[in-house]
Amino acid sequence: MENCQCGDCFGSFTIGDVVPEELEFSVYQEKTVRRTSFAELRGKWVVLVFYPKDFTYVCPTELEDMQQHYAAFQAEGAEVISMSTDSVEVHKAWHDHSPAIATITYAMGSDSSHELSEIFGVLIPEEGIAERGTFIIDPEGSICGVEITQGSIGRSAKETLRKLKAAKFVHEHPGNVCPAAWEEGNETLKPSLDLVGKI
Repeated sequence: MENCQCGDCFGSFTIGDVVPEELEFSVYQEKTVRRTSFAELRGKWVVLVFYPKDFTYVCPTELEDMQQHYAAFQAEGAEVISMSTDSVEVHKAWHDHSPAIATITYAMGSDSSHELSEIFGVLIPEEGIAERGTFIIDPEGSICGVEITQGSIGRSAKETLRKLKAAKFVHEHPGNVCPAAWEEGNETLKPSLDLVGKI
């Protein structure tokens, strides 16, 4: 589904696909509920973090880890949005009762219709929940990073932040690429036949 602009397309999004602006969802954030859309997110980097469900075990450790790095993501001009198939009411209850989730200030999205989980290719239909999927989306809405892990494997916000910085660098410096384990400030590469066999 290359550069899909249609909200009715239900193939799995992948690298290079553009997330349709018209896709809307509800979020719980700082004791309020509101509707938002990917149109409102255009112009920003977005880190969309799907997780299986609220009131579980690995999920709060991941979301708390993201909160601990949230200021660093914001410093990069990125917005973090967590997303599960739970309702915003369940998000609120979880936020009110879990010490880890109570720290969260970024938006907690609700995909109770399963639409987003299906479109992004992370829905487990028979369970009605999402896999652990992380999507890095550039300011034009194009997906430039995808990570999907099995439910028992937690992710690292630090590694996601590293990938975001790499994605930003190549986005802002066309013709450059970031080698393995690249960190901000490290050397990058300019692809050339002159490099073949010399690395």
